[in-house]
Amino acid sequence: MIRASMIAASVVCLAFATAADAQSQSQGMSFFITSTGSGKGADFGGLEGADKHCQTLAAAAGAGSRTWHAYLSTQGPQAVNARDRIGTGPWQNAKGVVIAKDVAELHGNNNLNKQTALTEKGEIVSTRDEGTNKHDILTGSKPDGTAFPPGDDKTCGNWTKSGEGSAIVGHHNRTGTNPDPVANVSWNSSHPTAGCSDEALKKTGGAGLIYCFALK
Repeated sequence: MIRASMIAASVVCLAFATAADAQSQSQGMSFFITSTGSGKGADFGGLEGADKHCQTLAAAAGAGSRTWHAYLSTQGPQAVNARDRIGTGPWQNAKGVVIAKDVAELHGNNNLNKQTALTEKGEIVSTRDEGTNKHDILTGSKPDGTAFPPGDDKTCGNWTKSGEGSAIVGHHNRTGTNPDPVANVSWNSSHPTAGCSDEALKKTGGAGLIYCFALK
């Protein structure tokens, strides 16, 4: 009887310790890929809506005390660079693994790959290996994290379109079928989408997911 009680107590303590550890990691999380899209393809209602999407998912994961921004660029007279809206780093995933110590490293030799670019839930984003390819992450950005010039749509109308248009995506798993070997492994600037709807995004291997970063 005593032994059974001790075992039960140990199980309870272990459960509390595991939960506390998970909560601590969530609170320390400063980077994730969204586990879900907007529900309207690449239409987030602009940058403000994309930021709200990041904030909502972060809050649900226990990291809502931080301010979250989407890694997205816009085009036009008041173009915004994705790299300028994510803080200074360092950034770590839901498991506590650092993906980059600062903006320069993020756009250089970072630690972002399939095993580290996790969702806010700490889960791997599926690729062809799992049967559902979601490796296209919306960014609308050049490799250095800056905006494209006005002209051809690279941002699905600055993240307000869910039909015709196009947006630049990166490969979170750093691989794919792009014939350009450099673009193929780019986490933030690999190729344009076939459109802005959920169905169009699926055609090239995406699900309307975005990168989210916490500001200090």
